[in-house]
Amino acid sequence: MLYGLLLALYVVTCFLLILLVLIQKGKSSLGIGTIGGGNQMLFGGSGGQDVFQKATWVLGAIFMLGSFVLAVITSNNAQSLDYEVTRPVAAQVHQKVPANTAK
Repeated sequence: MLYGLLLALYVVTCFLLILLVLIQKGKSSLGIGTIGGGNQMLFGGSGGQDVFQKATWVLGAIFMLGSFVLAVITSNNAQSLDYEVTRPVAAQVHQKVPANTAK
């Protein structure tokens, strides 16, 4: 349940980060952010680049933190699952071996 919620938030963060990167105006003034020039009227004379840059940094930090948290959760689940699967199998193997193999 918690893993699914975190994964959904992570995917939304990824899409927002991609959108923000595409909207920003690059140094060469190419990209989606320059189409129509409407962003300068909407966000002021600077085109809101400070807002987009700060939002990109915040979403980038959330992206990195989210990937770390999801990796830790996945690693813990894999270790517990591995222990639960191999433990009973190992016990069954030891029970089937005969104690006395004298001829």
